Amino acid sequence: MVVSAREEASRIGVEILKKGGNAFDAMMATELALAVSYPSAGNIGGGGFMVYRKDNGKTGALDYRERAPINSSRDMYLDQNSNIIEGLSVIGGLSIGVPGTIAGIFEAHEKFGSLSIEEIISPVIDLAKNGVIVTENQLNRINENRKYFQFINKSEILFDNDFKINDTIKNLKLAATLEKIMINGKDEFYKGETAKKLVKFINENGGIITMEDLEIYEAVWRDPVVFNYDDLKIISMSPPSSGGVCINQILKMIEPFNLKSYGHNSTDYIKLLVEAERRSFADRSHFLGDPDFVSIPTERLT
Repeated sequence: MVVSAREEASRIGVEILKKGGNAFDAMMATELALAVSYPSAGNIGGGGFMVYRKDNGKTGALDYRERAPINSSRDMYLDQNSNIIEGLSVIGGLSIGVPGTIAGIFEAHEKFGSLSIEEIISPVIDLAKNGVIVTENQLNRINENRKYFQFINKSEILFDNDFKINDTIKNLKLAATLEKIMINGKDEFYKGETAKKLVKFINENGGIITMEDLEIYEAVWRDPVVFNYDDLKIISMSPPSSGGVCINQILKMIEPFNLKSYGHNSTDYIKLLVEAERRSFADRSHFLGDPDFVSIPTERLT
């Protein structure tokens, strides 16, 4: 089964499975198909986390989230009086991290992939060329973000068009980039022509990402957070994601209570969840970060 935010992406994942591909092949194709059809959920300029459980029970996790550039510093979003410069950490070249999606896909493929990269990426390129239908949700997202597109891009881009529901978006430039990645591998994105274009554009827009940042980027294999809740075994992402630790904390706090007796969404039910969640999120804000740079007391927290 393949589940994603867009039917087109899920269908491509299913086709990969029917072709004899495994779950990892399907994940890679689905992720890239989301870059075409639903860029809020999948994109080649962002990053992600992967949690897996194989049929023999073995579990694992891959961290390919964005990383801070080498030249970033603690006070880079503050003015000379140490006040936050509004919007600097959210919009523009200085607000982004070194992308990890392509590195993550190729890392997963190297370890677990069964089909060729060409078999995995070809249907995604076809999707970008043939286009995706604009949904109401997508139209709203494009309209909400158009001011940011126009703020960053000095020249006209695809999403400046006045799309309507049921229009077709054909992303030929993305198709061309994906073709280069399919032919030249991940080096295209981290060392090749695409990397150079990316760095040039980011630096022209006030960013500090360098070619070295791209060249040294690597996805990291991590151990997932695994715990039990009642008679369920839960496998979730470890830091730098806060998900696994937070869910573990929340469920451990509510486990002693008989939720069924409260009734779904009753006052007592909601009160219990809110109290557990706010404590978990207080710990999240205080303790959680990137384990490559900070020490996280995971055992004590959970």
